[in-house]
Amino acid sequence: MTDDETTAAATYLSGFAHLVAEAASTGRRLTRDELDSRRTLGQRAAERGVRLRELMTAHLAEARTNWPTAPGVLAVDVMAAVEQALDAFVEGYERAQRQAMRQEVTARREFIDDLLYGRSDLGQLAQRAERFGLRLSHAHAVAVAQGDAAYDEGDEVPRAVESAMISRFGDRDVLLTTKDGRLVCISPGDQPEVLPFFAKHAHVSTNGGQVAIGRSQPGPSGVVQSYEEALSTLELAARLDLTDPVLRAADLLVFPVLTRDRQALIDLVTNVLGPLRGARGGAAPLLSTLSAYFDAGCVAAEAARRLSLSVRALTYRLERIHTLTGADPSDPGDRYTLQTAVIGARLLDWPEQAL
Repeated sequence: MTDDETTAAATYLSGFAHLVAEAASTGRRLTRDELDSRRTLGQRAAERGVRLRELMTAHLAEARTNWPTAPGVLAVDVMAAVEQALDAFVEGYERAQRQAMRQEVTARREFIDDLLYGRSDLGQLAQRAERFGLRLSHAHAVAVAQGDAAYDEGDEVPRAVESAMISRFGDRDVLLTTKDGRLVCISPGDQPEVLPFFAKHAHVSTNGGQVAIGRSQPGPSGVVQSYEEALSTLELAARLDLTDPVLRAADLLVFPVLTRDRQALIDLVTNVLGPLRGARGGAAPLLSTLSAYFDAGCVAAEAARRLSLSVRALTYRLERIHTLTGADPSDPGDRYTLQTAVIGARLLDWPEQAL
């Protein structure tokens, strides 16, 4: 140890040599008060950040230097007293560490809740963020991953993803956490390589879970904006049956535009697709046909394969749609209106939900 380390450790050896010598000379065990005093010193040492290894080395050196040599003192009694004293000291040290860890976990969770819900004063939030490696004055982007299970910090999946992130990027102002059972990664907006890497490992670690990446947003409120955008993207993926493992909010901006005026969207779906309700079996089979047809790039053979239909059966359905709606799926002009209405129907969960 250095001289400074020796001086720091010596502070917590107070009375140790005398206590061991007295206990060893009589063969007795340390009293409750003596053990409590050692625990208190261990706790203080932990609170001040003195390393336990240095403290153990100092205690053993002190015991060796002041080994009792009075007549009748047995080595076994000396060792028993040293063991008791060290055990109590370590107990106090570990108790303080556990308490500090609990406080740190609580502070981290409170900060994350305030950050992602935008519930705290932005100035205070920015100050607290520096403790966790974030500079909220800069732009940030957020990615959210969800799997079949709910995850908490400390679970195997978050730890595996965090290990991969640290191995790749080290300490680079990136915060990985969990919220409402999902994995959340917050990254500086000027490091575009971070979130795709997170998405790749989160997808694998969650056994095929889906990841949404929000756009980079500036300022202290940017994190919550990007987080909400990522959550909305996951919700949108569920409603539209989007199965891509990684979804970028920037690539799906057309959908929020469609939902911004809900009444207009309802009118579009009702007016364009409403006549499909008159088909045998209702609107759902024909709506599925349109969805498959558009998803297949308007290639009839591919759409038929996806629906497990013959091309002839698919063509008949498309003709039936034309007859009922007056819009021809094969016509470029009608196709845009039909496809927009189909997207709207999926967003509104029509026809399962009445409009």
